[in-house]
Amino acid sequence: MKLLELLLMPLGWLLRGKRADERLSVTRELSTTDSITVLSTFAHGEVIPSIHCGFGIGKNVSPALRWQHLPEGTRTLLLIIEDIDTPTTRPAIHTVALFDAAIPELEDGALTRDDPRFRYVPNHRGGTGYVGPRPLPGHGTHRYRFHLYALDTDVDTSGVTAVDGLLPRLAGHVLAGGMLEGIRSA
Repeated sequence: MKLLELLLMPLGWLLRGKRADERLSVTRELSTTDSITVLSTFAHGEVIPSIHCGFGIGKNVSPALRWQHLPEGTRTLLLIIEDIDTPTTRPAIHTVALFDAAIPELEDGALTRDDPRFRYVPNHRGGTGYVGPRPLPGHGTHRYRFHLYALDTDVDTSGVTAVDGLLPRLAGHVLAGGMLEGIRSA
């Protein structure tokens, strides 16, 4: 165990009963009745492999993702990765990426800041790119949701500094959505 983990573990234990309110997820505003199947190297509800985890656990390599059942008219895909068990009021947004629906799947490590196929919206800490799972040491098991949305338009992200600023631009443009959930403990 690393020194930082040892120092943070008492805080994780102290906050163990504190969890974000799932009802405050940004994805509540993107609900739709049509669904997409989202798949990866881990199945829904399984442990996310260490390589895909952040600092102190893994190498922060984005997992391979595939999807099925995109509706006709899909132009853009929106990927939102969130930690719904963070000890804050709202779930923590790790990654927000938009990309062309012509991309058939994402290979391991695809979500890099310098890949021109992706447009990123800053996450809850103002960062962009893929930010892998990294629960607070001692806090317990966290659920990470990989949400994928099919949009019928290309979304202008200029001036958007957080996912909350993106949501109004998506109104009326979400054709379908899907979610894959993985877990991780520290």
